[in-house]
Amino acid sequence: MKKVLILGAGLVARPLVRYLLDQPEFEVEVASRTVSKAEKLVEGHPRGVAKELNLKSDEALKGEVARADIVISMVPYAFHPKVAQLCIEHKKPMVTTSYVSEAMKKLDGDAKKAGIILLNELGLDPGIDHMEAMRVIHEIRDRGGRLRSFVSFCGGLPAPEANTNPFGYKFSWSPVGVLLAGKNSAEFLMDGEKVTIPAEKLFESYSLRTIEGLGTFEGYPNRNSVPYAKLYGVPETKTMLRGTLRNLGWCETIRTLVRLGALDQEEKDWTGLTYAGLLRKLLGTRAKDVRKVLSERLGLHPGLAVFRRLEWLGLFSEEPLPLQKGSALDILGARMIDKLSFAEGERDMIILQHEFIAVYPGNRKEKTISTLVDYGIPHGDSSMARTVGLPAAIGTRMILEGKITETGVHIPVLPDIYKPILEELKNLAIAFKEKRQAL
Repeated sequence: MKKVLILGAGLVARPLVRYLLDQPEFEVEVASRTVSKAEKLVEGHPRGVAKELNLKSDEALKGEVARADIVISMVPYAFHPKVAQLCIEHKKPMVTTSYVSEAMKKLDGDAKKAGIILLNELGLDPGIDHMEAMRVIHEIRDRGGRLRSFVSFCGGLPAPEANTNPFGYKFSWSPVGVLLAGKNSAEFLMDGEKVTIPAEKLFESYSLRTIEGLGTFEGYPNRNSVPYAKLYGVPETKTMLRGTLRNLGWCETIRTLVRLGALDQEEKDWTGLTYAGLLRKLLGTRAKDVRKVLSERLGLHPGLAVFRRLEWLGLFSEEPLPLQKGSALDILGARMIDKLSFAEGERDMIILQHEFIAVYPGNRKEKTISTLVDYGIPHGDSSMARTVGLPAAIGTRMILEGKITETGVHIPVLPDIYKPILEELKNLAIAFKEKRQAL
């Protein structure tokens, strides 16, 4: 019996836990600071254990890692290097769904010496996006082609019938994480030129993307796409762009919130303030008509849709704030969770689309579009939870079964890693549809 230790019991953990408990040769321990969350995931399964664990307790964490055969870290990314160090010390492989940090990269040599893999970015984005990108890129190479352009957009959204608010969005994961993405700068390659978008210009830099059968969306660049030309083994490509998809109007709204300072992370005292009072503080005014001041200060006509969204959210109201102390971001996040949550039985939707342009012998050009559209299960797991949790679960199983044998720090770009995981995802009805077109 192999023991799997899962650290964390968050929103996307349930499909991960249930998939592993469905494997008769695994015992699964879910360790969380809040043991009730772990108990809810295990649901009394005879091979499941729920345990309370504070990651700040080094001795307790060390003991849990030492007793496991593999560790899945689903805690905040800042803790991953600490967990990885213990995995190296005890020669236990580790899986995460998070981006590889600089601290994690530095552990590559030690992981190889320990003979273990630290497999990162094994979720949706990052994760499934890498795997499908590499599948098609390797297929292009096998057919004698060279990649000229790679453009990818991914978004977690409400399903069309659940798109019932002016924001066109509902939270299937951390609202603070979603909002903080609005403070990132971005870099990408476009026609051989490096393009840099500063954070304050990010939401002015979106394009319209049409997804067949679903309509038109806004797509904006996500972080730094440039290194992926090397990571994907395509230094010859002239375009490399990875981005985020949202429904129409999102970029204008988040840009306005950024300009207001509503994503500020400095903790302050808001005692006695209302939402309108919060806006007055952010705008530096005592005027009663906060709409008028906002309109003048940001140069926005009060008839614009963005005003209707802010009003629907309640930011112009004299309703008391939910927090007396915290950051403006904390307050906005709490309000959005209250107003932009999925109702019982509603479905979320994942859209992930890759567009490849390749040149083949004889200067023949071909475009390949690979699209994944997945929906949550009403009254069951969200699509976000499935597409993040299941790749990590499958990768864990493959490592324990000896089907993934690499050592060191990895992301899923090698055929030995991505091929079996994509195949198993297909068996779980998470599959891409591919279209090719001669240019």
